This record gives sequence, structure tokens and C-alpha cells, in this order.
Amino acid sequence: MVLGVSREACWLKFKRTNREELAINITPLIDVVFLLLIFFMVTTTFTRESRLIVTLPEADTPLVDSQTDVIEIVVLRDGSYAINGRSLVNSRIETLMRGLELESGGDRSLAVLLIADAQATHQSVVTAMDGIGQSGFTRLNIATQRPSEEADADQF
Repeated sequence: MVLGVSREACWLKFKRTNREELAINITPLIDVVFLLLIFFMVTTTFTRESRLIVTLPEADTPLVDSQTDVIEIVVLRDGSYAINGRSLVNSRIETLMRGLELESGGDRSLAVLLIADAQATHQSVVTAMDGIGQSGFTRLNIATQRPSEEADADQF
């Protein structure tokens, strides 16, 4: 016995508590995300338009002096092409690209003026634009025409 305290009394028993590991339960968060996903999927409308009505604009800008260093590509009504007044033998993109190469002499900095007939198919115009881009030309101008005076008078 030391100082009037028994040996058994020195050893106090403390209750040990089991500590739980801290964790964030993300199950409710995942549930909320799935509910939002379902909500947006149900409320979104998926419609496919089979036909678009397009009204093409006419340009009212003042006329600009034509440049001398321009390659003119004309898309005719039947889908055939002409470069600087010379008709191409067929309507293939390879022929158009070869004609551009010959007319430019390898100079890709020249401006290209695309003139398309109003009755030409959209595909033939897009093919011409694709051929111009694949040939390496970056300056493309598309010719428009001013509205006729009769059409202006009919609108009023």
C-alpha cells in the first residue's frame, strides 16, 4: 500500500468506445442525379424535321470593282462547271480540282469567285465549295445578284 491507496484502485478501467470510420454516403446523391437524368430525358422532345423551308437572301450591298486576280467558277443549271469561261469535261470533283490547279498555276492565294445558277442543285454547289477547299484555296467569294426592280415594286 502506497500512501493509503490500494493497488487495485490505481488501475481504473476506462470504457473504450469503438470509433466508426467516417464515410460519406453518396447513395442519395446518385439517386438525385438519376432522377434529374430521367426528368431531362422525359421532358426533352426529339423531333426530326423532314423538310426545311429556306428563303435565300438577296444582297443589297454596293457593287465592288472586280479583281483581276480572281478565278471564276460557274455552276451551271445542269450541275456542270466552268472555270474562267472554259467548260469542264465532267462534273467530278477531281476534274474541278485539276482545273483549279491549272488555272491558278499553283498560287493558292488567289481569290475564287463562285457563281451558281439559281436552278443549280445544292449538291453541285457544295461539291464546288468542297473542291475549292480541298485544293487549298482560302479566299472564297460567292456571287449574288441584286433584287430586280419589279420584285421591289411588287413588295410595296
